[in-house]
Order: sequence, then C-alpha cells, then structure tokens
Amino acid sequence: MQPPEEMKPRRRRTNRARVLLGFGGLAVFLFFTSIRGLAGFWTDYLWFDSLSLSSVWASVLWAKIGLGLLFTAIFFVAIWISLFIADRLAPKVRPPGPEDELSRRWQQFTASRSILVRSVISLLFALLVGAGVSSQWQSWLFFTNRVDFGIVDQQFGIDVGFYVFQLPFLTFVVNWAFAAILVILVVTTIEHYLNGGIRLQGQAGSRVTPQVKAHLSLLLGLLALIKGVGYYLDRYELTLSERGFVTGATYTDVKAQLPALQLLMIVSVFCFGLLIFNIWRRGFTYPIIAVGLWALVASLAGTIYPALVQRFQVEPSESTKEAPYIERNIEMTRIAMGLDRVTPRDFDYEPTLSASEIEENLATVRNVRLLDPAVMRDTFQQTQGIKSFYDFRDIDVDRYEIDGRTTQVVLAARELKQTDLPNSSWESEHIAFTHGYGIAAAPANAIDANGRPDYALADIPVAARSGADSLEVDMPGLYIGEGLQGYAIVGATRDEVDFQDNDDRTEVTRYDGADGVEINSLPRKLAFALRFAEPNLVVSGELGSDSRILYKRDVVDRAKTLAPFLKFDSDPYPAVIDGKVMWILDAYTSTDMFPYAERVNPRAVRKGDLRSSVNYVRNSIKVVVDAYDGTPNFYVVDDADPIAKSYQLQFPNLFSEETPSTELTEHFRYPEDLFRMQTEMWGRYRITEASEFYDAAGAWSVAQDPGNSIGQTAVESVIDASGNIISSSEVRIAPQYLLMRLPGDEDESFVIFRPFVPFSDDDSRKNLEGFMVVHNDPERYGEIEVYEIRSSTPVDGPALFNSNIQTEEEISERVTLLNQNGSTVVPGNLLLIPVENSLLYVRPLYIEATGTTAVPELQLVIVGVGPEVKIADSFEAALAAAIPDLQADVGSGPISASPDPESSSEDDSSSGAPAEPDDRDSSDELSIEELLAKSREAFDRADAALRAGDLAGYQRWVESAAGYIAKAQRLLGQASSREEADSA
Repeated sequence: MQPPEEMKPRRRRTNRARVLLGFGGLAVFLFFTSIRGLAGFWTDYLWFDSLSLSSVWASVLWAKIGLGLLFTAIFFVAIWISLFIADRLAPKVRPPGPEDELSRRWQQFTASRSILVRSVISLLFALLVGAGVSSQWQSWLFFTNRVDFGIVDQQFGIDVGFYVFQLPFLTFVVNWAFAAILVILVVTTIEHYLNGGIRLQGQAGSRVTPQVKAHLSLLLGLLALIKGVGYYLDRYELTLSERGFVTGATYTDVKAQLPALQLLMIVSVFCFGLLIFNIWRRGFTYPIIAVGLWALVASLAGTIYPALVQRFQVEPSESTKEAPYIERNIEMTRIAMGLDRVTPRDFDYEPTLSASEIEENLATVRNVRLLDPAVMRDTFQQTQGIKSFYDFRDIDVDRYEIDGRTTQVVLAARELKQTDLPNSSWESEHIAFTHGYGIAAAPANAIDANGRPDYALADIPVAARSGADSLEVDMPGLYIGEGLQGYAIVGATRDEVDFQDNDDRTEVTRYDGADGVEINSLPRKLAFALRFAEPNLVVSGELGSDSRILYKRDVVDRAKTLAPFLKFDSDPYPAVIDGKVMWILDAYTSTDMFPYAERVNPRAVRKGDLRSSVNYVRNSIKVVVDAYDGTPNFYVVDDADPIAKSYQLQFPNLFSEETPSTELTEHFRYPEDLFRMQTEMWGRYRITEASEFYDAAGAWSVAQDPGNSIGQTAVESVIDASGNIISSSEVRIAPQYLLMRLPGDEDESFVIFRPFVPFSDDDSRKNLEGFMVVHNDPERYGEIEVYEIRSSTPVDGPALFNSNIQTEEEISERVTLLNQNGSTVVPGNLLLIPVENSLLYVRPLYIEATGTTAVPELQLVIVGVGPEVKIADSFEAALAAAIPDLQADVGSGPISASPDPESSSEDDSSSGAPAEPDDRDSSDELSIEELLAKSREAFDRADAALRAGDLAGYQRWVESAAGYIAKAQRLLGQASSREEADSA
C-alpha cells in the first residue's frame, strides 16, 4: 500500500479531472441550448445581407450591444468600487459577539480570493441590472439623433423635439440610476455586515462603525440627489398629465403639482446635504430626519395638496379654471394629429337632384361602387379561385385606367393557400408549390348578367380584357403575400408549379428573382435546418448548388423585420405597376410624448399597429415590396416629419434616396387606419373655443354603421377582463374609398370618405352633420377637407336612411320574399355620395343561396334622393325611378339580363333549365284557384332555378309567384266585399 503522501497528487489530479468534466458538461449543455439561437442569429444576418441591408441589422445590433455593455460596465465598476471600499473599511478587531461566527467564516473564505469574489458578485449583479438596458435601443437612437419640431410647448417653452427624442431616455437613465444605487446600497450593507462593520446586536452606539456610517450616508445622499434630478424631469412630464379635463399640464398641475415638484427638488438637495453632513456626526439622526422630511413633503405637497386643489378649486368651476389649458390641448392635438391642415367647407344641402345635375356628374355616378369589398371576397373565391389552394385573403379598392377613363376597381391577389395543397409532403409544400398567381380585378360598378363582377383582369393564365391594359400583368408569380407563412426553396433540381388551371393543366417555372438566401453549403443547410426545425433541409437531394431559401414572405412581417421601429397599417394592398405586382404598405411614425396632445382611443382603430395609445401620428413612409422578388423600398413621402428625419439619420441605407415613380404614386392611398383616428378626433377637436369644447357644444361623432341588415344598426360592446359588458355603442361606419367629383371641384378625385352625425351619449342623434374627405390623387395627396351640412331641415345620416328603408312597402316586400325558399339577402355597404349640393344614397343588395359554395350575386339596388327611395333590378333603373326625367346613360350596365320568354323557351326546355316567367298570361281572367296554382308552379320553378345555381331566374320566378298571390288576394277581397254588400 502506498504512503498517504504519495496518494495526494493522484487525488488532486482526480479532483481536477472532475472539475474539467463538469465544465465540459456545462459547455456542452450551453452549446445545445443556444445553438438554435445562434442559427437564428446567423440566418437573420444572411437574410438582411441578401437584401443589401446588413447595415440596418448591424445598427440595431450594435445599439443593443453597446447599451447593454455600457450600462453593465458602469454598474460593474460602481458596485466593485463600493464593495472594495466596504472591504477596506472592515474593522480589524471587533468585540466578540454571537454574530462573529458568520463574519469569521466569510472572512476566511474571502481572505485569499477577495478580488475574485468581489468581481464575481459585481459581474452577476451587473448582468442582472445592466443587460436589460439593451431594450432601450430605440430611445437611445432617438436621443442621439434629435430633430427639432419647430414647435415649443406652452408651459416651459421647450421645443417638442426634447420631449419626443430626449426626455424618454433621460427619464430611463435617472430611474435606472436610482435602482442601481439602491441595489448597490443593499449589497454594500450586506457586505459591511459580513465584514463585521454592522452588528444587529450590541450597544446602540456601537452597532455601526463610523466608517461604515459614512459609506452608507454617501450612498443615501446619492439616492437623494438622483431623486432630485427625477423630480426635475417630472416637471416636463406634466405636459402629458391625465389629471385634468384634457391631457396636458392643467390647472392643478401648474398651480399645485409643479410647485410641489420644485419644492421636492429643494428637499432632495437639502436631504443630500444632511446625509453628507452626517458623515462627520455620530448616529443616524440626520438620515432619519432627511427621510422623514422627504416623506412628509412628498405626501403633503406632492399628493394631498394637489388633490385638495383639484377637488375644491377646480371641480366647482372646472370650465373656467381649465379654459386656458383646454386651448393648449386643442392647439397641440390638432397639430399632432394633422388636423391643423383641415380645410372647412360649407355644403348647402338641397333635397332634390335634377337630371341635369346627374348629367354634369356622370363620371361620379358611373363610378358608384356596387361591389362591396366585404361581400366580394366569397364571390372572388368561388369564381376566380380556380383551385382550392388559391386564396383571396382580402379585397381592396383602387383606381385604374379602363376603356380610356379612370375607373374605381376592386381587386385581390390570388395567393397560395398552403393548407390546401394537393398533397402535404415536404417537397410539395416547400419546393413544388412556392407562390400564388396573379390578380383578379373588376370595375366596382360593372356587373355581368348573373350579378357577378365583370372582371377586367381574371383567370389562369391571367389576362386583362381589351381596354384594361393598365392591369396587364407580365410577372404573375406572387412569392410575397399577405399572411404567407413559412419558407420556400427555389433553384432546386426540380421545377416549381407555376399554376394549375380549371382543366388541370399544370405549367412549371423556374424562379428568376433576386430574393432568397443561398443554401448551397453544409453550414448554411444546418443553420436553416435548426432555424425551421426541419432536417430535410440537410438530407434532401432536391437542393442543388443554385438553391436559395425564401422566408419572411408575409409582406407586413418582412417590413416589420426591416423596420421594427415603425408602425404599419392593417391593410396592405396589391397594385399593378408596369406589369409587376407590387405590395404597398403604409408605415407610420408615432409617439406618445407629444406635449399637451390628446391620446387616441385605441378603439378608434379596429386592428393593426395603431391600436395603441399614441398622440402623434404621421404616414410619412410608404413601403413598396415587389411581390415576385421581394425587393423592398422605403419611400419617405413627408419630408417635414421630424421623426422620419431622425430615422433617416439612424438608418440612412434603409430609406430610398429616389422619389417614387409617377406610376407608383398614382396608386398611393391615404391609409385607412390613420383616417379612422383623424375622424374620431375631429368630431371633438373641430371645436376651437374652450367653453364650447368643455360643453361639447357642436361636437360630432362618426356616423353609425348601418350594419349588414335592412333597418338595423350594428352594436359593439366593451368587455372587461372578467367578461362583463362595460358599455355598448353602435358601430361606426367604416371609411370608404370613392371616386367622385366633390362640390366646387372641376374634376373627379379618388378620396377616402367618412360622414358625421351630432354627438350624443346614447347614439340617439343620427342626422347628417358633415363629412370628411382626404384626396388620394398625386397632385392633391393628403389634402383634408371637411364639408359641413347647411340645411334648414334635418338630413338623414346613413343609419337613419337605412332604418327608413324598412318603412318602404315595396322594398320590404321584395326583401321578405327574397329571404325565403333557400336564399338570403345580403345588404352591401351603404354609400353616401355628394352630387352637386345634394346627396345620393346607394345600397346594393346581394342574393346568396344557402350552402357552403354559395356565391353572392348582385340582384337589387336601393337608391335614395331626398325623400325618394326606390328599388330596382339595376342601379340605372333605381336612379331613373328616383329621378323620373333622367335620360343619360349612367354606364353601369344591367345587373341581370332577362331573356325574351319566346326566344328562350326552346333553349330552356332543351337544357333542362326552368323556363322564364311568362308575364303575358291573361291572369286577370283567372280564378283564385288558378292563380294559386300558377303561384305554386312559379315557386316550383324558382326552386329548380335555385338548385341550378341561377339566382337571377330564381328571383324572377319568386316575383312572378308573388304577383299571382297578390292578384288572388285582390280577388278574394273583392269577393268578400260583394258578400258583405249582399248581406246588407
């Protein structure tokens, strides 16, 4: 047996091996837990680099890393120095006591490794306190790239740029510094205790050594000083206060809270002096006085006094006290929301509309949008989907040149629906079926004989009809889409499926665009396999040397990844530009730090990034993404926006130096989400007098939505986290894109439109008060006009007109009949169209058969002019009925073509389709029994037409049956009258 001294080295080697094995195991664990994150990190860089925007990725990365390292280093140095001082101040000799054992063991442990222990403790706390600072990278970039607004706040006279760009980061730094010193104070106190400088037991005067008391007093003094700086910055945040009647520094804030903050600043400096002076005094009397004084002043002056002023001075005469501050709020809110650019106009309403006025506004009338985008999605899907794996996610409205004139168009992209592919193999989902195909578009006022869209661009292969050259698509492949998820492999060894048509003919293609990251090496294949958790990316034989991987194919996701600091509209839309399909996405610059500006109610926007609490918004940036090769272009279209200017300083390579082409600007639209916010705010901020604003005298609300039924309006409820209904209100009418000539203009304009009614808490007031429009045409883009109705009699708003429809007997009867026997009436959007000094109300009605593959077809149109409300089978017929002397061709064409009974009877009988109703019957000579038999026969033929999918024929047979029943009822009534006369 070996002597013990010979075995010691072997034990040391064994212990060292165990340590190395432990560290090795930890390294392996960390490697496998972080490898997917590392793969995502690298592939993110490759994606940015493939778009030549790696500088954007690097700028954001270094901002995050730089902030994290800077604040981590600052905290590390600060706490290390404090711990070093605590160790140097440790007493050499302490009287024995019950707490000495813990102190002795700690000093034994740290005696030979004090620097290491101190450094480890400092590093751990520095990582905890400093690493999270990287989340403030946007505030830091704003702070270092300030741009003045040229507007000063009314309270402190400071440029708004200070509030937007610098105050957020300064406030964060002060709060962070206070928290950091507080952590250092706690850790240092514990260190002093372990070193024996603090004892919880013992005589009162000897529990803390003078040196320790001096150290802790200095740290407490720093806390007081930092708190004073915080109070100084809090003064500026009063301009965002929500205490008063409006946002901003109101009466209580200026007269009570501001003096209280100034007093607290003085108290903080005084407390700092007391705490520093306490270094040379015995005990903790001065620190206790300082804390007590601060708590007393903070509660009395900072909380109780402002509350008393608000309750007993402001509330009894709020309108008077708050008047000057309301005026500040009105001015700054109008600037922040772009409402200072509104041009008010009078609309001298006349209830009648003459035929000559219609003839002078033919372009407006011919562009009445009969196709409701919300209803047309199902129609597009059933008639132009072609295959189950093609999907129309959204119908948009735009304008194009068709047949030589500007025409309002509804259009949608035929996107790939990955969940409905012919088979669900990995190769099929990611290599074979990689893209959508083309666009379907139809004039918004044109209907075919079946009440369906008369497409100007349709089918597979996609083709534009004669006269619609502006819609011709040369590159129909849609590799970037709306909601398109996952990834696709292009440049594989096999071809991609370009499209499949109705005849199951398959055409193949090879991708020839610029998008995608090369995936032609093993490291890259492994990285993407880890990112997408897909081993096939490594082992598949379909990937070759030219293969690339396309991902981030959703247009909004792509834009957000490139510019995470922007907010985006909820409705990207496709446009055909020079034969290419381009996605256009509206991007917003915004802040919630604009002084005195009211925050927008998030409910004003139904979805999207603007559904947040902001008080300044600009649509300064248009993002255009090529649907084929994914190339993004960020165009700054508002050079006056300071926030956009700051972003250009931060990311100069992201924003295009070129101006968008004329062809592109012709398809820019004023964004719907911004328009929703502005119309919601305008209802209240149209008032500029403080007293009227306070009383809401003359305030407006956005008009109530007529809903999707005749005679009723839609209602929405606000529900809390527990599921309880807090409040209910009628849904507001959605903005509408319309092509029309506004009163006083010489030419038609493509505008976004929204009407107003008087404000009322219970939504009882529904008369039209005015409407807001914003121009979309390049030469007038962004011009906001508000027309105020001038009329001696009330004018129906949309909801009121809709409810009055139900009182029209003819309309009620026709709608009731069409809602029977397996069909449903689907009302389209109610349009309110100014024509000269009158208003034209139009509401299309669609008929939809029951069933999962039903196609809504436009069969009836309601038109209202003043007191006249008419319904007919076409827009022209309804308009002619409302304006009897109208002779002009309004150009929308017939909704349903009723073939001649004689010429069609033979064809109908041979084809098995039901014959057309014969209105030439001598029904006046028929008996009641014969009329009822005729009605039953007509209903049977209506059912047959419905089964054959002929909704137009179905409607005509139902109307014929209704006619027979009406005649039978008249005969029955006449017979009853004769019997009563005979009995008398």
